[in-house]
Amino acid sequence: MTDLPYIGQQARAAARHLSRATTEQKNAALHAMADLLDEHQDAILDANASDMRRGKAAGLRDNLLDRMLLTPQRLATIARDTRNVARLPDPVGETFDHAELPNGLRVHKRRTPLGVVGFIYEARPNVTVDAAALCVKAGNATVLRGGSDISASCGAITHVVGLALEQVGLPATAVQSITDPNRDLVRDLLRLDQYIDVIVPRGGAGLHRFCLENATIPVITGGIGVCHIYVDATAAIERAVPILYNARVQRPSVCNSMDVLLVQREIAPRLLPAVAASLGAAGVEFRADQEAFAVLSDDPRSTTWKLSRASAADFATEFLALILAIRVVDNLDEALEHIALHSTGHSEAILTNDSAAADRFVSEVDSAAVFVNASTRFNDGGEFGLGAEIAVSTQKLHARGPMGLQELTTFKWVGAGDWLVRA
Repeated sequence: MTDLPYIGQQARAAARHLSRATTEQKNAALHAMADLLDEHQDAILDANASDMRRGKAAGLRDNLLDRMLLTPQRLATIARDTRNVARLPDPVGETFDHAELPNGLRVHKRRTPLGVVGFIYEARPNVTVDAAALCVKAGNATVLRGGSDISASCGAITHVVGLALEQVGLPATAVQSITDPNRDLVRDLLRLDQYIDVIVPRGGAGLHRFCLENATIPVITGGIGVCHIYVDATAAIERAVPILYNARVQRPSVCNSMDVLLVQREIAPRLLPAVAASLGAAGVEFRADQEAFAVLSDDPRSTTWKLSRASAADFATEFLALILAIRVVDNLDEALEHIALHSTGHSEAILTNDSAAADRFVSEVDSAAVFVNASTRFNDGGEFGLGAEIAVSTQKLHARGPMGLQELTTFKWVGAGDWLVRA
């Protein structure tokens, strides 16, 4: 039987140890993780093969099975990414916001680890390593609960991570995985506030809702994207279409891909057929409102496109597939109103040559990332120069947007005086 309070106690003790670790020791742990992932490849792949057999027998969808799958190439990439985290600057100990006050007190903020971070995730065994590497570098212990469909993979990877930590003198209990398939443990983990400081869920909207509704620990939600791109009448069609193609086609199953295209009425008769021809050739299915449907169905090529009338639900759906909802709007006001009603706060973009429209869009759209004349696919820690990310937060506290090393820390105020007393 899994003893969650004991796991929490061990994690809290390990977090204190990690908070004292030097940058060199943490980097050595990450390089050891990468090396041991290579050395223990066969055992990890065997465990993953067991998960895959169970998944296929349970009738899991092909896209889910692909997320679960580990291969020698994928493991090599995971090891490489772990070494890359070791090369990133260590945020712990950084000081900022220095000031000397009129009363003589010298103050600054000092960046510190969060403490113990809990991760609850589905179907992606690579998250086990991502979370371990980023948390160790940021000085945090972590408790991991991967989905029951990847329990064997998570267990094998966590064993290797523990060996790496012990190899450099850090406690193996700094990274622990709960592999017991009992679903009640997820709810119990969400209430382990005596030991865990924050929960980061990685999965679908249902998982995020469950965590928010059941946690007594702060939860950082995100990764759910109903992402919009608005094209106004000033946009250059030949430059807009490649951006729209990239935003929907490059990786349709990720959270920063475009789900909804909003088009100003004035440009719709010229833009929409060009979009349909380009994206349609890649297999995109178009779900169009009445006006967009009329424009597209009048085109002689429309018989070769997957075109249907949109329902109201289509404009509030994260498709995670080659599907695009299209709506024609009067102007920027109507586009902003639509986004305010349907956005999940992840990523939105405007394609325009009107600087005033761009400025207003950036000011009024309340999402974690807002783009001008660029694909929503750029909302990513690596693309933003963070080097790595563990999640994309769509909330406003304590982190927003891609969460890298800095977002896995907090800070403390430090005040110093010359034997100073308050008047």
